[in-house]
Amino acid sequence: MITRPQLIDILFVIVPHALLLDIAGPAEAFRLANLHREASGLSPRFRLRFTGPVPTLSTSVGLALVDLLPLPQRLSTPTWVVVVGQPSAHVIQVTPAITATAMWLNQQLREPLLATETPHRLVTICSGTLLAARAGLLAARRCTTHHDLLNALRALAPQAQVIDNRVFVVDGPLASSAGITAGIDIALHLIAGECGEALAASVAEDMVVYLRRSARDAELSPFLVHRRHLHAAVHRVQDAIISKPERDWDMAALAAVGHTAERHLLRLFVDHAGISPLHYLRSIRLERARQSIEHGASVTRAAEVAGFRSDLQLRRAWSRQWGGSPRDAARAAAPVGPPSRSQRSTRPRSSR
Repeated sequence: MITRPQLIDILFVIVPHALLLDIAGPAEAFRLANLHREASGLSPRFRLRFTGPVPTLSTSVGLALVDLLPLPQRLSTPTWVVVVGQPSAHVIQVTPAITATAMWLNQQLREPLLATETPHRLVTICSGTLLAARAGLLAARRCTTHHDLLNALRALAPQAQVIDNRVFVVDGPLASSAGITAGIDIALHLIAGECGEALAASVAEDMVVYLRRSARDAELSPFLVHRRHLHAAVHRVQDAIISKPERDWDMAALAAVGHTAERHLLRLFVDHAGISPLHYLRSIRLERARQSIEHGASVTRAAEVAGFRSDLQLRRAWSRQWGGSPRDAARAAAPVGPPSRSQRSTRPRSSR
């Protein structure tokens, strides 16, 4: 007799002032995953449940969530506990609701997270990782959170391996993400592991996720990371590099865009962007090449569109920046195989 796989309970643990997108983004991803499975003649894989320390809670945008389930006394079915975040102003406030939730998390997940083959998983989004730390659940695991809260996480969980500048980190049954939209990325990653890459890609397409990020991606995009300044000339040069990284740029050409002397442009970049113009150019070219490879381009083609003179130059820059080679990324991005005929024919035109 063929039996259906047991549903996985996606249990959202919601605290006062929870970030609404931390809840809605991943929840929609799991909902759409079920719809795509049903359209292919498969049973739903996920069951959404929403719980909290009290039945009614206000979210970050003031919208109230009502009829929340009480925190369950035990996890009787395979459960992925999703701990969502709060705005930074509320994270430091250890209220009775936070204390009660941390105690519940410890009681329910401390032992399951240590088990060799546990059916349960802890998923933290944004500052939800800090709540997991207050619950004593991180131990020495690798984890991450929003970049503004990394030091606070290190203080709360000194034994944990806190990873900087990552969209999400998965360490066994613990999956943690950097925040807000990264909750969608980690949900898609978990859906892919449970239901296959093709289905996760279909969910991402339905959600109009332009670029599905992986655990290799930095939290802060190279297109944004050096732009927290107000200097117009530096922004002008950065805009020119981003719009045409393949151009044969040198300091003279960059200085002409910035309407300044070469040496003065170098000083402006270091003072305001914290990086030299040519190092900034290399970082943008590397990111453009990486995105091209992950979208199926060959290493030679990726080097060309990003502005490297050869794939050898790309390999050398890649090794200095990240280690390994672009061919490793190409192999990781390659699909396991073409979709089956049933997958092509049963995919819904729209599941929304």
